[in-house]
Amino acid sequence: MVTIILLALAATPTLRVSMLIELTFALAMQVPDGAKMYDDHCAACHNGSDPRTPAASVLRQKTADEILAALATGKMQQQGAELTDAERRAVASFLGATGTAASSERGRCTAATSFDPSTGPKWAGWSNDLGNTRFQPAAQAGLTADQVPKLTLKWAFGFPNATTARALPTVAGGRVFVGSQSGIVYALDAKTGCTHWTFQAKGPVRTGIVIGPRSGSAGKWTAYFGDGRANAYALDAATGEQLWTRNLEEHRNANITGTPTLYQQRLYVPIASSEEGQGLNAKYECCTFRGSLVALDAATGSLVWKTYTINAEAKPVGKNASGTTRWGPSGAGIWSSPAIDPKRHVVYAATGNMYTEPQQPTSDAIMAFDLDSGAIKWTSQVTAKDVFVVGCNITFSLAAPPAPAANCPPAEELGPDFDFGNAPILATLGDGRDIIVAGQKSGVGWAFDPDKRGAVLWQYRAGKGSALGGLEFGSAADADQAYFAVSDTIGPNPPGGLHAVKLSTGERSWFTPPPPPKCGSGRGCNAAILAALSVIPGVVFTGSNDGAVRGYSTKDGSLLWEYDTNRDFETVNGVPAKGASISGPGPTIAGGMVFINSGYGALGGRPGNVLLAFGVQ
Repeated sequence: MVTIILLALAATPTLRVSMLIELTFALAMQVPDGAKMYDDHCAACHNGSDPRTPAASVLRQKTADEILAALATGKMQQQGAELTDAERRAVASFLGATGTAASSERGRCTAATSFDPSTGPKWAGWSNDLGNTRFQPAAQAGLTADQVPKLTLKWAFGFPNATTARALPTVAGGRVFVGSQSGIVYALDAKTGCTHWTFQAKGPVRTGIVIGPRSGSAGKWTAYFGDGRANAYALDAATGEQLWTRNLEEHRNANITGTPTLYQQRLYVPIASSEEGQGLNAKYECCTFRGSLVALDAATGSLVWKTYTINAEAKPVGKNASGTTRWGPSGAGIWSSPAIDPKRHVVYAATGNMYTEPQQPTSDAIMAFDLDSGAIKWTSQVTAKDVFVVGCNITFSLAAPPAPAANCPPAEELGPDFDFGNAPILATLGDGRDIIVAGQKSGVGWAFDPDKRGAVLWQYRAGKGSALGGLEFGSAADADQAYFAVSDTIGPNPPGGLHAVKLSTGERSWFTPPPPPKCGSGRGCNAAILAALSVIPGVVFTGSNDGAVRGYSTKDGSLLWEYDTNRDFETVNGVPAKGASISGPGPTIAGGMVFINSGYGALGGRPGNVLLAFGVQ
């Protein structure tokens, strides 16, 4: 091409025009066809029937810059590595809208306010206790069951150019801290929604922002979180200034989805991955990721210990039909927040399924790690055979079954994808005994005995279970009952429903069937509850796939309040925003306010981009 340009410059005018025409045609022929690139490399997943993969209609709501970043360095970089830079740009241009993901400058707080989380209401992590109960006592909630029916929308905040609002909002010192799909972390005023500060992380932030006092610095507070590229961060909670950051896992598919847990100046961080999604990629050497739990010095970010959920590193276990090497064992990521047990000096974590064989005893399990050393004290596995990557189990398909994925395990090893998305809950019974409660994607809620190496105390069948069924992102508990919300997004059974179960016996207290969906019909319009539950005295709150936020009586399951988020919102920061499916972390309650994100375009849901704040006064 350079030769043509030089010759054209030296040629006669007539010849020069002819050669420049030839050059223009040659350049045009080199521009990849974005539609064809999409059809050849992307459509098999994004036009398929697996609801865990965002449809093309959802991708079209992203900017071209966001899609390009995902293909180049983000979640889809493995697929993007098979394309040239020009081809990645062509796909991004074909799918994405124009614009950038820059944050809005509107809605900045104009007056400086003091920040002191040592007093006042807070919800400063996955739960406001070390046991992950997601129960907020009356003094911190500032909201009674009698007041809940009077809740009204106080303000809305829009996430720029986003199709997902899925991060857990946390509250401390009169501020709401929340991450975003673009990786921007926001500190907002809890009463008005104005922005105190923002911070740009290296990847999307789905975890909650954990707020805790800074060791050796009286009056100073730190905000901790993780991102979608397995980086952990510590910021000055008052200003947003970065104190440290550390990458916790070099595997290219690794991420942090579970909110870290802070205890005695150590930060316990769970590591998961998206490598499970490589099942359809015949050229990918699947799979090598191993889940882990990491303990960091909260002051410096230095590594205290890192314990893998799978002891052995992956080795070749055969080849797929395309001749690409398969590796194993792999998987057993930790998707949820760890729970701390000071009495027994351990931290509990719930693990996901295997990606490749041979099956290990630590997947689909509750694991107990020594707080000081990270040594595994015990493991209680509830599904002993669950090797799975996306595309292998087709029972959840919405349409005709697709061809089997390239990287499926042998048929005799294939599992149902029943991993734990729930965080383990450490609860205390009326007689003083402790139990661990966790809901599983199998549709079963489990209770384990921490004094008998996780022996099963009881089990309760709440849902049918499937790859997107059962109990997804978080159960809750108060002093008497555990609360299990049913997803069952895909399958013959009606999705949704809420169960209350006696903590002491596992017997049902009550069941509330799913209500009619608020969003009518169509993709993602059902009453499945994928979002985590939250409880205050007398009320259990849910966020639903149909876009509704609801409050139910803990006495009998009767509906006390609901709000339909399926609409456009005028936001305090001037960003166009709408609500839709609610998934992942559920409501956060503190200081008489209820905060929840709305919008999720994957897992059979519908896209949106808004944070909503409700109050009574």
